[in-house]
Amino acid sequence: MGKPTGFQEFNRELPSKTPVAERVKNYNEFVHSYSDEKLNQQSARCMNCGIPFCHSGCPLGNIIPEFNDAVYRKNWEEAYNILSSTNNFPEFTGRICPAPCESACVLGINKPAVAIEEIEKHIIEIAYSKNLVQPTAPLVKTGKSIAVVGSGPAGLAAAAQLVKAGHAVTVYERDDRAGGLLRYGIPDFKLEKWVVDRRIEVMEKDGVEFKYNTEVGKDISADEVVRSNDAVIIAGGSTIPRNLNIPGRELKGVYFAMDFLKQQNKRVSNIDVNADEILATGKDVIVIGGGDTGSDCVGTSNRQGASSIRQFEVMMQPPEQRTPHMPWPTYPMLLKTTSSHEEGADRHWGIETIEFLGDAEGNLRALKVIDVSWENDVMGRPVTKTIKEGSEREIPCQRVFLAMGFLNPQYDGMIESLGIELDQRKNVKATEAAYRTNVSKVFAAGDMRRGQSLVVWAISEGREAARRVDEFLMGHSILESKDAVNQFEQVF
Repeated sequence: MGKPTGFQEFNRELPSKTPVAERVKNYNEFVHSYSDEKLNQQSARCMNCGIPFCHSGCPLGNIIPEFNDAVYRKNWEEAYNILSSTNNFPEFTGRICPAPCESACVLGINKPAVAIEEIEKHIIEIAYSKNLVQPTAPLVKTGKSIAVVGSGPAGLAAAAQLVKAGHAVTVYERDDRAGGLLRYGIPDFKLEKWVVDRRIEVMEKDGVEFKYNTEVGKDISADEVVRSNDAVIIAGGSTIPRNLNIPGRELKGVYFAMDFLKQQNKRVSNIDVNADEILATGKDVIVIGGGDTGSDCVGTSNRQGASSIRQFEVMMQPPEQRTPHMPWPTYPMLLKTTSSHEEGADRHWGIETIEFLGDAEGNLRALKVIDVSWENDVMGRPVTKTIKEGSEREIPCQRVFLAMGFLNPQYDGMIESLGIELDQRKNVKATEAAYRTNVSKVFAAGDMRRGQSLVVWAISEGREAARRVDEFLMGHSILESKDAVNQFEQVF
């Protein structure tokens, strides 16, 4: 424990941000770094609790009190070793994770939680600056070859773990660059792409081979990939967006959020957009969906110079504080105001779109909406929707971005050609105990297996699938399990 009285002496402070008026002029990250003194103070707030619930709050089982102690002592190599023992990509989670670990922080019972996410980001950035992030693949190889399909966070985590175990790993990516959601789903103002490129470079030095513009099941036979490798991990994500099939859906001006975000990410990276351009410039924009993807559309629309921005959510506004139905240390469903919301957007709850309205040329001109209310069950969950009579009205707009989540992975191509079974939710069927599908040698991980989820869960899935593959090939595994605390005691 770095400083026993730290949590009493120091308040939670987050790094400063570039002012809104300046940051909306570009797509650069705008969260600054702690000073050395502030970083020391924030790490000192960790209480080193008798039972650190942050371990279980983190899907990766990050060993948080120990790396906080190392940060307080300014032992950066130790801090990096502890953090990287459970998390392959702290530079990603330190920027874009919603930090369920902080919701489980014991200090959070009656004080603001420890700033775990920011401390994590500082550890990895300091590690890079001190040249501590180096390839880890062993010189002696196993002779086993593994294909990983998809280079999102799950696929990258699986590849990084498997190459660490001495296997030969090839990652197939249908886009022109690696990263998946990290590359083309998350805006640069939250995650600049040099951060992704830097990690890919380390993985390539480790021996991971990346094959781009190659969709398994279309550009290359899925059977061939399976036959030519000792094992295959499919980690293609949950990529089919939830649609809003109401009258007027075909109008020009109604787009899926990911189509909008991907185009802008390509522009920032000076990659040609080979499609009709989707821009919010000078338009009245409505984002349908209140999650992170919707928030990213808000931030991108502001940077493109939209005339106005509204964000609609059919559910009611969540509470700002925990309720009896959201006790500590569970992850609470609270009102979340993101940096994009700070930049400007009118947020509306309990509103449902029932029709897209167009002009004579087939362009979107307005939405027809109604107000709704919800009744909760005994656990506080909304279950019954009621339409408010007389609330129907039109709201002018020329751009709508649908950000209502994702349904399932893409079936045509790899999944259908291999005959992979699906579960009741229409995701790839692979048990958490083994991560194996019904097809011999084929494993699954990430959103393709568990459904739409967080980046930190995708990394956890990739790590666990890699461990199962290692066991499958070698009869045992040298890779870490999710029991991070025991692993820490063994290693340190």
